[in-house]
Amino acid sequence: MTQFLAKEGVKNLHREGEKLITTHCCYCGMQCGMHIRLNEKTGKVVGVEPRYDWPVTLGKMCPKGVTAYQTVDHDERITTPLIKKNGQFVRATWDEALDLIEKNFKDLQSKHGKDALSVYGGVSMTNEKCYLVGKYARVGLGTRFVDYNGRFCMSSAAGGFMKTLGTDRGSTFPWTELEHTDCFFISGWNAAECHPTSIQWLWKARDKGAKMIVADPRETQIARLADVHLDLKSGTDSALANGMLHIIVRDGYVDEAYVNERCNNYEEMKEKVKLFTPEYTSEITGVSVEKIEKAARIYGKSPRSVVMFCRGIEQQTKGVDNVCIYTSMALLRGQIGKFASGVATVTGQGNGQGGREHGQKADALPGYRKIADPEHVKYIAGVWGIQPEEMPKAGVSAYEMFDEIQKGNIRAMHVMCSNPAVSAPNTEYVWDSFRKLDFLVVSDFFLSETAEFADVVLPATTWAEDEGTTTNLEGRVIRIRKVKDPVGESKTDWQIMQAIAERMDKGKYFPYENVPQIYEEFRLATKGGKADYYGITYDRIDKEDGVFWPCPSEDHPGTPTMFKEKFDTPNGKANLAVVDWQEPNEIPTAKFPHTLTTGRVVFHYLSGTQTRRVKFLMEQCPLPYAEMHPELASQYNLANGDKVKLSTPRSTMVVDVRLTKAIRNDHVFVPYHWGKELSINQLTNPALDPTSRMPEFKVCAVKIEKA
Repeated sequence: MTQFLAKEGVKNLHREGEKLITTHCCYCGMQCGMHIRLNEKTGKVVGVEPRYDWPVTLGKMCPKGVTAYQTVDHDERITTPLIKKNGQFVRATWDEALDLIEKNFKDLQSKHGKDALSVYGGVSMTNEKCYLVGKYARVGLGTRFVDYNGRFCMSSAAGGFMKTLGTDRGSTFPWTELEHTDCFFISGWNAAECHPTSIQWLWKARDKGAKMIVADPRETQIARLADVHLDLKSGTDSALANGMLHIIVRDGYVDEAYVNERCNNYEEMKEKVKLFTPEYTSEITGVSVEKIEKAARIYGKSPRSVVMFCRGIEQQTKGVDNVCIYTSMALLRGQIGKFASGVATVTGQGNGQGGREHGQKADALPGYRKIADPEHVKYIAGVWGIQPEEMPKAGVSAYEMFDEIQKGNIRAMHVMCSNPAVSAPNTEYVWDSFRKLDFLVVSDFFLSETAEFADVVLPATTWAEDEGTTTNLEGRVIRIRKVKDPVGESKTDWQIMQAIAERMDKGKYFPYENVPQIYEEFRLATKGGKADYYGITYDRIDKEDGVFWPCPSEDHPGTPTMFKEKFDTPNGKANLAVVDWQEPNEIPTAKFPHTLTTGRVVFHYLSGTQTRRVKFLMEQCPLPYAEMHPELASQYNLANGDKVKLSTPRSTMVVDVRLTKAIRNDHVFVPYHWGKELSINQLTNPALDPTSRMPEFKVCAVKIEKA
């Protein structure tokens, strides 16, 4: 830590009686560098300073990041275990809570089998904890039912990259190269609201003459400044991307040498995209022919270009297809594996990259190994000290676990670092599922909407009260450092999993005394996998400001740029997309005539469990709202600030109207950071992508009425 302070020349930041600890933000995948201020006398966190020499964010922080420290010593922190008695939570000791968990878990497994239990993880935890979630479920509890909240965030990108490139790393290039690109093609990424500290890289490149194309139903801040704004209908990305491929082929923008040498399916793809003329693409997407032609021309002529996307294209029943087609744009232009060029999905959660690689997905094992592969199972079983036949089979995705509850197959659940009572689609179904459980355990540091359903709530620590590693949106593995001791009787997630495993008579498999011990086992578990961290040590991370995976040995430099020579497929070639256009699962009808879409605002994060407890952030955005075009609002005699009733085939809610011309006049946008009657996910569609099992959050049919 001292080296960062000295290198940065921040002696003037030191104040008497305070200590500065170098770490990273707890929120999005930018993982902004920061120094946390600790009052040495009180032991409380009192402030934050940006870290100007962190190469990814260079001292920039967003409103969430500069206030993140305020959650650490917040007066609403859960500081002791809570047990529900007669519908009310009462304080309990750790022994009382663990006794109750042990009794219920063992009773349910004896009556209904090992798979009566389930684990629901999250990717705002460190790599060490995410790794343990999978081991805890499969070894500590012996169940196949484990999945995580990244299923609602990164799963379609993972599925698309696996199909096209053979490996899922969110960015094929380091972000420090972005200022040297010539063209950004951005789809479904509201950068200014979701990843504000990323904007500096776009502007650096724009200052050097780079062009920018933005595809979004809303005229977001970056769309407003783009050279072309492709204002497409939600759910039509695969048609738009196929239309781009059509023009790239038609007008001779294909890097033929690259494609012939490094790609499969070129002839099949060319045949498929013949149909997607600019006119046909315009008819489907609602984007004018002129804009489509102009965008393709700019992108096709740019020597260096990046294709970047986010949840807008991924949270659809065609999310994997969308990722495959957009990635194919970069492949046709020969951009992947080159300087300041390539493709990137922008990670929503702090450890959205690392958290999906190491075993808390229903079908995955550490290092991006697969449960379906006997050799993968054999290797991980060896690391864990179990027999291969003891490894549970694959489970089901996050949302499908609620189906298993409804069927009576899952009888208990342990939720950690997640709030599906807000973040899942069709939330009334999820609430009913929680009520149907025989037993629910939640680990959290606030009493979230999910925790309110629990039988036992275990007080977990915040990111500032533990240490470990995370993997940022580039694939750079970095260090999170402990700032202070846990408040009250709270424990880290890894200590909680360890304690429950001990009660389940599996303690010998969890012999850890500290996080570095977990990390050493984690490194070994990833060795030889697609996501190989074996060569990444804590010392290297400190010395090198993070190390890019794959890094198979300690003398390996890491891999900032992926796929320079070959792709991670059986023949070393990328697979170009051969994908048909399909409508969204739910399209407007006479009863539900408009389109609802959802997303973030800059002042809140995910389900709002943390940010809704920060006074400044709530002052800036206290409630959700329905953003709609004045032309649409006028059809229902709605004015700015009026109450509007929104209904979908699943449910109804009432919010305030916010009028703006920066949205299509057939769309309604509502942010998703609130719970209960303010949760827009009461209305969203749980239809799943067939590959990623991602719900279709981004498009459903909605009815508008004046409330």
